[in-house]
Amino acid sequence: MIITLCGGGSTFTPGIVKSIALRADELEVDEIRLYDINEERQRKIGVLVDWILHEDLGLDIKLTVTTDKAEAFTDASFIFAQMRVGGYAMREQDEKIPLRHGCVGQETCGCGGLAYGMRTIFPMVELIDDVEKYARKDYWILNYSNPAAIVSEACRVLRPNARIINICDMPIAIIDVVAAALGVSKKDIVYDYFGLNHFGWFTSIEVKGEEVLPKLREYIHEHQIFMPEAFLKDKGALIKSNKYEEKKDGEDGEKNRHLKGSWYYVWKGVYEIMELFPEYLPNTYLNYYLQQKEFVEHSDPSRTRANEVEETREKNLFEGIDRYEKTGEIDESVFYAGSHGDWIADLAIALKNDTGARFLVITQNRGAIPNMPYDAMVEVPAYIGKKGPEVIAQDPIPLFQQGLMMQQLNSEKLLVEGAIEGSYEKVLQSFTLNKTVPSMTVAKEVLDDMIEANKDFWPELK
Repeated sequence: MIITLCGGGSTFTPGIVKSIALRADELEVDEIRLYDINEERQRKIGVLVDWILHEDLGLDIKLTVTTDKAEAFTDASFIFAQMRVGGYAMREQDEKIPLRHGCVGQETCGCGGLAYGMRTIFPMVELIDDVEKYARKDYWILNYSNPAAIVSEACRVLRPNARIINICDMPIAIIDVVAAALGVSKKDIVYDYFGLNHFGWFTSIEVKGEEVLPKLREYIHEHQIFMPEAFLKDKGALIKSNKYEEKKDGEDGEKNRHLKGSWYYVWKGVYEIMELFPEYLPNTYLNYYLQQKEFVEHSDPSRTRANEVEETREKNLFEGIDRYEKTGEIDESVFYAGSHGDWIADLAIALKNDTGARFLVITQNRGAIPNMPYDAMVEVPAYIGKKGPEVIAQDPIPLFQQGLMMQQLNSEKLLVEGAIEGSYEKVLQSFTLNKTVPSMTVAKEVLDDMIEANKDFWPELK
């Protein structure tokens, strides 16, 4: 059993490897391979991964660190894809260019997400082709490369027969917060959800069979924010400093990277949305679409979340690895391990062992949501077995949510069509249709700046 992590130089790799290693018996894993195009970055991550596998956990799992496709994928059963095309330098552009024009600056939503999607479409197709060439015939690609909505739509169009499942950890991070806020175990939570990736709603949250969404509404209304009480003692510090990096949440004592820095406004926004539309619990990313004006106003165009991450998670991890190489002393707090890696590893177990476990996945609609297009890539619960997702059918969704979803869906479809066809007009239509953009004139201004910034990554648009 060989598992390959594509994007092995990611700061998430150590945590994901630990999640795999802790499930070594269920996965029957013999070898873990790290594959990346950035050799030195991956080498450093490999040092920490080697410590996790062989010194921390004492496991007899082979580790291979490579930049060679054949070595990475030959006979692999699972490929965990976490590529960030253009790195943090381009993420910074994704966030700052829209803000200069008065639009939301976010890496997966709005113009930034569209730009990131354009960079990722063809590298993802290349990855699929490489895996098809070298891996086992019954391989599975578990993709959590952002922006997953655009990536999944492109894969549907360009590689419809690929054995790929697209997933996202944000709903799981939200469930972690639900568990911490209500003082329950996340293992006891069962939820229903519908939407697109980064664009959806929880319609039910049950704990041991009890519906707790009404209780959650009361909690959010009372606290005027959706956060565990432990994080609310010093709101100013929560926003301005990084001391909450080390705070623990949930019964498992995991760090939640989504509960610090500018994320404060995102969780505050959940309260603001639910004051007006209380029926469902929104995915936090809906803030960027329903409160575009407000999120632009409290954003700093000169320092965005890309800078926050570089100054905290990136900096801490690589400084910790350098210190380990010099002194032999390891500081486990420098790497993130939690629900992100657990979710992916558990999904692999469900596929391998045909468990029928319930997961939230991004998949072709095929009637699961009756009043959405058949070919829409939707995010809905599904039972997972060796043949892939068995989607759980939903009731027709309300007009408000359906209207928002159709606007977002068509923006993403136009982007994919524009990228494939090299059509400037279709990509401009995609930017114009996106709810974070106030007018076609602004859409054109942002797009033209994005074309210049992405000239080394995008296909030529005519």
